[in-house]
Amino acid sequence: MIEEERKFAADDAFQLPDLIDRLPAGGTVVSAPPATLTATYYDTPDLRLARAGVSLRHRKGDSAPWTVKLPAAVPGLRHEVSRKGRAGNPPAELLALVTAWSRGEALAPAAKIQTVRHAYDLTDAEGTVLAEVADDAVTVFDGKAVRMAFREIEVERKAGERGLLEAVAGALTGAGATEGEFTPKHVRALGAAAALPPDLTPPGDLPDQPSAADVVVAAVRSGVGRILAHDPLVRLGQPLDDGDTAVHQMRVGCRRLRSDLRTFAALLDREWVGRIRDELRWIAGVLGEARDAEVLRERLQHTANADPLCPVDPAAVARLDEALDARQRQALANVDEALRSPRYHALLDLLVDAAREPQVSSTAAQPALRLLPRMVAKPWRRLAYGAKGVDGAADLDPLAADERWHAVRINGKRARYAVDAVSSVIGGPAAKLAKALGKVQNLLGEHQDAAVAADTWVALAAETPGDTDLAVVAGRLYERERASIRAVRAAFPEAWAVAAEPTRTRWLP
Repeated sequence: MIEEERKFAADDAFQLPDLIDRLPAGGTVVSAPPATLTATYYDTPDLRLARAGVSLRHRKGDSAPWTVKLPAAVPGLRHEVSRKGRAGNPPAELLALVTAWSRGEALAPAAKIQTVRHAYDLTDAEGTVLAEVADDAVTVFDGKAVRMAFREIEVERKAGERGLLEAVAGALTGAGATEGEFTPKHVRALGAAAALPPDLTPPGDLPDQPSAADVVVAAVRSGVGRILAHDPLVRLGQPLDDGDTAVHQMRVGCRRLRSDLRTFAALLDREWVGRIRDELRWIAGVLGEARDAEVLRERLQHTANADPLCPVDPAAVARLDEALDARQRQALANVDEALRSPRYHALLDLLVDAAREPQVSSTAAQPALRLLPRMVAKPWRRLAYGAKGVDGAADLDPLAADERWHAVRINGKRARYAVDAVSSVIGGPAAKLAKALGKVQNLLGEHQDAAVAADTWVALAAETPGDTDLAVVAGRLYERERASIRAVRAAFPEAWAVAAEPTRTRWLP
C-alpha cells in the first residue's frame, strides 16, 4: 500500500485545534483511546536503510507487527508492507524487500522508540475515514535510559482528497505547529549518522557546460537508480501505477545501462565496464524470461479478442493461457531465486560502487559537445544501415526476415538509449530524434512480439497433437500475428523517414 503523510513538530504547550470546520458537511472527529507503541528498528551497522529513507521495524501490539516502509518517487509518499511474525525474527519476505539497500548485509536492532499516541479519525457524514491525525509523544531509549524525547503530529491521508491534508496542515500551523521535512521518527532517533547521504549516489544536475564525464556519469547513476528502485517492486509482484510491471522496468534498466556502458566504453575503464556488463547480462536474462511470459499472456488475450466478429474458442485460449501461466510462475520463481543469491548481492555492491565512483578516463574531461556526438553516431549508423537493409527482407523466408527485423530492433534500442543519454546536452534536435526513435522502436517491438507470439502459439499446440480445437485456434492466432507483422512493415518506412530527417540528425557527425 501507499502511505501519504505530513509531519509537524510541536512543543508541550501545543493544543490540537478543532478540525471539524475543515471537514465536509456532516463530518466528525473521532478520538481513539491513547495507545502506547513500542517499536524496534532494524538496520545495518552503517545505517544503510535509514540513510536511504527505508525502514524495517517490529512494533509491539500491532496485528501485523513487522513493517517495511520504502520510499516512493514523491516526497511524503511511502510504500508500506506489513506482515505477522515473532519479535526478534524479521520475516524473510520483508528482509528481501530491503535487499537493494542492505545488499545482503545482516540487520540488527538499531533503535528502540516508545510512542504514546493520541489518534483522531477525520470522517465524512457516512463515517468514512478521510484522514488520521496522530499526536505522538516520542521517547527514544538507549538501553533502559532515555536518550531523547520529542512531540510530533502526523497527518495521514486515507480516503480523503489531497486538499484535506492542506486544510488540516493550515489549521495545525495556525495553532503553532511547525511543518518540517519528512523525517521519520527512527531517523531522528538515530541522530546525525542516519542523516548522512545514502550509499546510492543520485545523478544530480549537469553543469552549464558539462564535460563528457559529467554526462556519462549521470547516465550511469540514472541507470543504477532505475534498477535498484524496481528491485523491491519486482519482489512484491504488484503492477505499477501506469499499468506497466516492475519486471519490465527493472529489465529495461539493466539493458539501458548495458547499452550506455557499451556506447561510452571508450571513456571508461575497459575491465570495469566488462565486469558490470557481464553481470547485468545475467540478471537481465533472468528477468527476460519472466518478462517474455508476461508479454505472451497479455498478447494472447489481445490477439484472441482482436476481431469480435470472428471469435476464437475461449476454452482453447484458456488452455494456452494455462500453459503460459505455468511458464510465468516458473520464470518468477527463477527471478526470486536470483535476487536472493550471493551473486546478486555482489552485483548490487558493484552497481552502488559504480554510481559512487564511475571509472572514467582522463579523455572524458573534454567538453561533452565535442566528444559525445561522435560516440552516439556509431549506434545511429548501425541502425540506419539495418533500417535500409530490411527493405529486401520480403524476399527472404519468414524466419530469416524476422531475424533481420529483430536485429534492427536491437540496434534501434541502442541508438535510442544513446540519444536519450545526450539529449539534455545537445538540445532540441536530439530530443526530437529520441522521440521519433521511440515511435520507431514501438513498431519494431510490435514486430518482435508478434513474431515470437506466432511461433509460440504453434509450438504450444504441437505439444498436444491430439487437441484439434487447440490446433485450429493456434493457426488462427498465428495468422493474426502475421497480419500484425505485415502492418508493421508497411508503417515502418514512414516512421523511419521521420526519424532520419536531417533536422533531427544534423548534430551527428
